[in-house]
Amino acid sequence: MSEQPKTRQELYERIRQSSKDEYILEEMIRLGFWPESGVIPEDPAEEIRQRGELQRELDALRTEKKRLGDTKAMLRELRKRRLQESREKQQETKARRAAEREQRAAAWQQRKKHDLLYLGEQVSAGLNQLESTPDKLQVYNLPLLHTPLQLAKVMGIELNQLRFLAFQREVAKTSHYVRFSIPKKTGGERQISAPMPRLKKAQYWVLHNILNHLSLHTAAHGFRAEHSIVSNAKPHTAQAVVINMDLADFFPTVDYRRVKGVFQGLGYSEAVATVLGLLCTEAETLPVELDGERYFIAQGERHLPQGAPTSPALSNFICRRLDARLQGMAQKLGFNYTRYADDLTFSADREHVPNVQALLAWVKRIVTEEGFQLHPDKTRVMHSGRQQEVTGIVVNNEQPSISRQQLRRFRALLFQIEKDGIKDKSWNGNPNVLSSAAGFANLVYMVNPEKGAELKQRVKLLQQRFAGK
Repeated sequence: MSEQPKTRQELYERIRQSSKDEYILEEMIRLGFWPESGVIPEDPAEEIRQRGELQRELDALRTEKKRLGDTKAMLRELRKRRLQESREKQQETKARRAAEREQRAAAWQQRKKHDLLYLGEQVSAGLNQLESTPDKLQVYNLPLLHTPLQLAKVMGIELNQLRFLAFQREVAKTSHYVRFSIPKKTGGERQISAPMPRLKKAQYWVLHNILNHLSLHTAAHGFRAEHSIVSNAKPHTAQAVVINMDLADFFPTVDYRRVKGVFQGLGYSEAVATVLGLLCTEAETLPVELDGERYFIAQGERHLPQGAPTSPALSNFICRRLDARLQGMAQKLGFNYTRYADDLTFSADREHVPNVQALLAWVKRIVTEEGFQLHPDKTRVMHSGRQQEVTGIVVNNEQPSISRQQLRRFRALLFQIEKDGIKDKSWNGNPNVLSSAAGFANLVYMVNPEKGAELKQRVKLLQQRFAGK
């Protein structure tokens, strides 16, 4: 029997816990007005008790339902709050990354003002190496340059212009070279790649300030001061045998890697050597028209262009070891040796003629080991019984001379021009007849001043006569 409520609040709590009828029944039993449960068969009070039990169960179910309903609402609210927080975090992250990108872009633009950070695929790896070796550079009295920015300043150009001139592109809308062909004296055509003015100016700076300071092997006579085809021919005059050999694809064989190596070997940082190597080399290009636009597509590896002012000096310097090995071998076999660009010349007296085959074999081996190849169709072995020529100069006698046949042809040409004019006339395949005639007259003068002076005077008079025609 439960205790009687002492306050009104306790009474209301008791009624809420069961029901009003069940509470009255309990009070009637407590006061003796109704027997306790189980005394009366089929006690009508059991129905009240059952209803109370059911009501309590129903209240419990309602409470649980309310609790579960609140939980789902809480979960919805929690998910909503988390979603909002996630969106806010995403916005913050997006804003932060945008700010970081702007900072990186600003830093990149700032660095681009002072550094060359990228110059194309496969050539940019060493652009962060900015330390040159002063001791090495001092050997040849070369300008001390650590960075591309310093190089641009001494060249008198902006860094962006240096980047434009050196950048390696597989496909480009512009080309730094004009390509054309000129006839060879021996027939066929020679492909020329002439640099555009801005690149040519940069290449001339490299030539005058770096390449012209380098020492070359004494056997090299091409494209250097106080040397000529005449000085190349003199060591081979009045010899029992003269051998001419040509290096095949001479300039294309000297690739960017070797040129860059030259500048690094001189003491320049890899960054500066990379830029200099790119300025002095170029890949062959194929012009293509697409949708009204013209593109230049790179073909093969970068190499020395035939027509760049830096190519002869670089090839001479790169050939120093080749020249040293060929000269050393030639001396052992009793031969003289000189080289004019890609023309190799050997000569010997009668005593050493039997060594010709050995010399030919050794030349092929050395040339191959030094990264070049001999032209298979341009090896000539000339004995004293026939006309011997070295770079167009006849060397059979003690003094170099011009071929009598060539002189007769040239005098005949001058006579025809004097008689009939310059129309339809050419010399050695060159339609600019007076210009090519002046060049040949200068050659004759260089070999034989007495004969050359007469021919130069005749050409000069013809130039005055036909000026503007």
